[in-house]
Amino acid sequence: MTLQPITTSTSYTADRAWLGALHGTDSVETITLDISKLTAGTHTAASADTAQPYSRVLSGVPVGKITASGLYGAFDPAATDGRQALAGFVFAEVLFAPTATKAPAALLWHGVVVAAKVPGGIDTTKVTPSVTGPQIRFV
Repeated sequence: MTLQPITTSTSYTADRAWLGALHGTDSVETITLDISKLTAGTHTAASADTAQPYSRVLSGVPVGKITASGLYGAFDPAATDGRQALAGFVFAEVLFAPTATKAPAALLWHGVVVAAKVPGGIDTTKVTPSVTGPQIRFV
């Protein structure tokens, strides 16, 4: 019997149409996402590839920090758990396993964002400006 290993690879190109400029992309922070606080189909995309079961958190998802856990979830101005304060945006797409509850991510907290291109949308009138928080300019 002859064994012949097979190697396959898949590459994804992140859609960063939401990113208005490269300013700030050199100083992202590492955060941990709470997958349960993201909406499937809006903030995440399920894999359609049977050989690659990992889903993806989309690049550009606005997030806020959950006070009780220190994890990050989708920004929600109506939330009362800390996510009502914008912390920034998921900079690069993140793969996560189907049973994962958390995933590491890069947070863009300083830069220029095209509001109309943010996955799931963002109402910029509900983002409270802060001198100590994220420094995002919306265009």
